[in-house]
Amino acid sequence: MSGKQCEVGDALRQRIETELAQGIEKFFDRGGAADVTLSKQGHMFRADCVVRLASGQTLVSHAFGGDAHSAFNGTLDNIEKRVRRYKGKLKQHHFGTPQKEETANVTVLRSADLHGEDIDGAEIDDGMDHASPPHSMIIAETEAPLRTMTVSAAVEEMELSNYPAMMFRNAAHGGLSMIYRRPDGNIGWVDPERTSLRKAS
Repeated sequence: MSGKQCEVGDALRQRIETELAQGIEKFFDRGGAADVTLSKQGHMFRADCVVRLASGQTLVSHAFGGDAHSAFNGTLDNIEKRVRRYKGKLKQHHFGTPQKEETANVTVLRSADLHGEDIDGAEIDDGMDHASPPHSMIIAETEAPLRTMTVSAAVEEMELSNYPAMMFRNAAHGGLSMIYRRPDGNIGWVDPERTSLRKAS
């Protein structure tokens, strides 16, 4: 639980921990782990939540509100809906036999527009030359599973996690594929292996 450009009091911290745990435990006894970040964006508050279930499934949600409590209410509702949906998928055995997992390096880069103004829009003099390309942009590095699955299973996985994009090993040919959410709300599919096979034929 952390705050970005805003304070997180003990009462709010306790409420988030309790209600998030209860929301997950309604569906999974083993629970999981979660990271919640509250931030101030203009006159609104944003709550970002990443839940990692004991099964390995990751669920991501965010919501806005006029205060920190209402922002958390929105993201908690979203997380509970995704946990319920995931539980339903498991009951239907929709995902089939678990596939062999690989790992891939995941790097988080600092956005070039995360400087220059504070939460009230005032200029910040941080001593950096923002006219030049930013240096040391890497702010986090970790590893994530690179699963083998069908395209339809990958789409369902992305819908559950709420990530904007997802890379996976395509079960149809063993090559890498990527799906992503387009600005129009539809899902795009990038499949270099399929393109190579078509050109070879």
